[in-house]
Amino acid sequence: MGVFHSTGGQDPAGHEQVVFCQDRHTGLKAIIGIYSTALGPALGGTRFYPYPSEEAALSDVLDLSRGMAYKNALAGLDLGGGKGVIWGDPELGKSEALLRAYGRFVQSLGGRYYTACDVGTYVADMDVIARETRFVTGRSVEHGGAGDSSVLTAWGVFQGMRAAAEHVWGSPTLAGRRVGVAGLGKVGKHLAAHLLDDGASVVATDVNESALRWARETYPQVDLVADTAALIAADIDVYAPCALGGALDDDTVAVLRAKVVTGGANNQLAHPGIDKMLADRGILYTPDYVVNAGGVIQVADEIEGFNFERAKLRATRIFDTTREILRLADAEGVPPAAAADRLAERRMAEVGRLRTIHLS
Repeated sequence: MGVFHSTGGQDPAGHEQVVFCQDRHTGLKAIIGIYSTALGPALGGTRFYPYPSEEAALSDVLDLSRGMAYKNALAGLDLGGGKGVIWGDPELGKSEALLRAYGRFVQSLGGRYYTACDVGTYVADMDVIARETRFVTGRSVEHGGAGDSSVLTAWGVFQGMRAAAEHVWGSPTLAGRRVGVAGLGKVGKHLAAHLLDDGASVVATDVNESALRWARETYPQVDLVADTAALIAADIDVYAPCALGGALDDDTVAVLRAKVVTGGANNQLAHPGIDKMLADRGILYTPDYVVNAGGVIQVADEIEGFNFERAKLRATRIFDTTREILRLADAEGVPPAAAADRLAERRMAEVGRLRTIHLS
């Protein structure tokens, strides 16, 4: 295990700690990134993914852990930002021994990092990891956990989308709007249900045939298109990226017909200039780490003893947070992502500073 500490404490340009974990017997190769513990222990899920290289895995964990710090700050949580990635194919390499080995590495950090579910990991996996560490959330209901965190992730995205609709069209509803959902996985399928209940029409796509089959059987009124390229070029009012990151790049923004982008995926902007490109085209982007915070709110609630209604109430407030960010962006003449960053950094600095008041 290699550990690398930044030398600047709460350096906004770097991470506090990056840990490389390997167990040859189980095939575990993992990286845990802790961006900040200014507000409390770092919380963020573990992604199990077949990265093309270790460099790609490292880049992802650095981006995701930084995003979690900002997400947790704006969600009002007393938690910092962290993330774990396991480099491998979850369909082929996942085993009890590997997950438990990973759990021991999490435990070795002594509570600086709490893990949870992410792409490629599920509630059942968290129960296995928890056999080696107590610093795990997103556990099954049978073990006192919150269960599937995608439930409140989708609810929060829906609240953020309502705030965006109010900002653009004057009313906090998607009724009568056409929403394009890219990805009908754990979050996308719940989001589609909320949208249909609200009176929206939904067009969607997914690379997984089983997800498309689920949509045909469960919601035959959803229009399915061949791929994301067809989706973004469709006549839609709102684009909801709900799969992997980097969904908004130069080519996508150039042809996107939607007036609003609000989705559940992490790290949607392919590079920092994309938010300005969206603004220049008159497309309102609600920062992903603001609107998709419902999941982390759900799993964080486990730390004090899970109560679904309490967690849902907090996730519902994503509507108010999004509304405030959009108001601030207009007032300061900056894209919403910049306004959100300022609010998150302000909270991390102001509340984090309290730790300089030493307690006996």
